[in-house]
Amino acid sequence: MTSGNVPSVPSVFFEPAGTDGFVATPATAGPWSAQSQHGGPPSALAARTLERHEPDEGQRLARVAVDILRPVPVGKITLRTRTVRPGRRVALLEAVLEADGQEVMQVRGWRIARPVGQGPSTPAGPPPPPIPAEQPPPAFPGGHTTGYLAAIDWRYVAGRGFETPGPAAVWARPRIPLLPGEEPSPMCRALLVADSGSGVSAALDPVRFLFINVDLTVILPRDPAGEWLLLDAVTTIGGVGTGLAETALSDVRGRCGTAIQTLLVAPR
Repeated sequence: MTSGNVPSVPSVFFEPAGTDGFVATPATAGPWSAQSQHGGPPSALAARTLERHEPDEGQRLARVAVDILRPVPVGKITLRTRTVRPGRRVALLEAVLEADGQEVMQVRGWRIARPVGQGPSTPAGPPPPPIPAEQPPPAFPGGHTTGYLAAIDWRYVAGRGFETPGPAAVWARPRIPLLPGEEPSPMCRALLVADSGSGVSAALDPVRFLFINVDLTVILPRDPAGEWLLLDAVTTIGGVGTGLAETALSDVRGRCGTAIQTLLVAPR
């Protein structure tokens, strides 16, 4: 769905292209380059592959750790998946994304057994702020804004991302599906937007500095409900070229997970 304030975007993030192959549409392009994907779409695609590999209805994908080996091009990619550690209570799986004959992303996920019946849980905590009315897409000075940034519906409740450096909280949901005719799983939806934590809480001017994440880890103690996720994010820069983005993830019911990113920080 789009509005008059939002540029026209493709209808999906990826199109299937044979066995284990996909073609990224321009909607995957991140703000740093129109030729390179934002980390969210390929991470979500890898999680989809992990969930479909030797599926077990008694387990859920609870943690996904993504290592970004090099920029993921907007184009044809392939995935190969294996079980690293099989098990009835826990299982570790791995997906490797390749493009142009090179590995571009390695993704590992822990599937953890579901309890029989209702398991124990901690109190939900305070409710999240309400979702505001529709807002214009966030600006990214000097960056590419008609790809991924336009394909996500952003609703800020604190801060303003690249326009106001510092901690921020923003509700986010995709405007288009990951793949044609598919409803993404809760983990796929989380990964699709969680990689934006370092952007919404940008601590530096993107015109003067790069702050690119080399990894992403998402842990979901429970599955988020609904299409909206609140990213409550803060970035810390250490003065030695390394940064850390920490994002609390909430759905309309309350806190449901955490995302962590390690950042490369350098002058442009």
